[in-house]
Amino acid sequence: MSNVEVRLVGQHDFVATNDRGASVRVGRKGAEGSFTPVELLLAAAAGCAAVTAETLITRRVDGGLVARADDVRPAGAHELDTVPVSLDYDISQLDDAQRAALETAVRRAIDQLCTVTRTLKAAPSTPLTLPTP
Repeated sequence: MSNVEVRLVGQHDFVATNDRGASVRVGRKGAEGSFTPVELLLAAAAGCAAVTAETLITRRVDGGLVARADDVRPAGAHELDTVPVSLDYDISQLDDAQRAALETAVRRAIDQLCTVTRTLKAAPSTPLTLPTP
């Protein structure tokens, strides 16, 4: 099990750090050099799909793999309506049967193994703990 700590390092400026020493800046929308919390959620969804599908895809196709997740919500809303994730890779060298088999395998792997997208679908509770005297 891992955890992430987010520490205030300046006004509206935070650093998130994991147990392995990796870090990322977190800030408000428009802050230079940082991700907003929503962008981190989108990165987690896209990253999870990419990490889950990487081996399936790179064994069958040459070239890169790009994952994307989009912020879909009405202007000013404080809740996402959906988190669409898309993967992009070159399937031009595959025949129809190979494309269909790869699509099935990638969808199945992400549906079964991608912790982030599975968690988003389940909408778990997020209890908040505050200091007590």
